[in-house]
Amino acid sequence: MATKQKNKEEVRAENVEQGLSKTEQFYEKHKGLIWGILGAILLIWLLTLAYNKFIYQPKCAEAQEQAFPAENLFQQGDYEAALNGNGNFLGFAQIIEDYGSKAGKAMYLYAGVCELQLGNYESALEYLKKYKGKEPILAARAKACEGDAYVGMGDYESALAAYKKAAAVSENNFAAAYLVKEGLVYEKLGDKAAALECYKSVKDLYPQSIEAYDIDKYIAALGE
Repeated sequence: MATKQKNKEEVRAENVEQGLSKTEQFYEKHKGLIWGILGAILLIWLLTLAYNKFIYQPKCAEAQEQAFPAENLFQQGDYEAALNGNGNFLGFAQIIEDYGSKAGKAMYLYAGVCELQLGNYESALEYLKKYKGKEPILAARAKACEGDAYVGMGDYESALAAYKKAAAVSENNFAAAYLVKEGLVYEKLGDKAAALECYKSVKDLYPQSIEAYDIDKYIAALGE
C-alpha cells in the first residue's frame, strides 16, 4: 500500500516537473515576445497616467474655471450671455465646442435650458439629448425640458413621451410638475380622461407637492 502511494507521489512529481519544464521551454522560446508585450502594457499604462495628469486633468480644471462665469449668468437669468458669452467670458456653447464635457456633463443641460428659454427648440433638443448625467433629479429635469421643447414645436406626442419618462425617473415630488405638464398636453390633444388621470395622480401620490395645492382647479376645470 505504501509502495502504491509512493508511486503516485512520484508520478505527480514527474508531472509537475514536466509541466515546469514545458513552461521553461515556452518561456525560453518566446521570452522576447513576452517581455515585449509586458513592456508595451507598461508603456501604455505610463502614457495613460501621464495623459490624465498632465493633459486631461488640467483641461478639466481649465474648462470648469471657464464655466463659472457662465453658470453665474445662468443663475441670474441672462440666458443669452450664459449661452453665447458676453465678450468677457465664454458661454456654454463655446465651452462645449472647446472642451466637450470636460467642464462636466451639466454643460449640455445648461446649454439646452438656455436655448429653450430663448425659444430655440431644435437647438435645445440637440443639447439636451447629449446630456448623460445619472443624477435622478437632473436627469428628470433634462427629460422634462425635452418635453417643453417638443411642446414649443407643436410635437405633442413626443412631448408626452418625454414627460412620462421624466415622471418615471424622478419618482418624488418633482414628478408632480411633470404629471401636470403631461396632463396639459393631453388636454391639448383633447384627451380629458387621460389628463384627469394625471391630475388625480398628483393629488393622490404627491399631496405635499407645490402642484398639489392647486390641482383641484385643474380637476374642476375638466368638470369633475
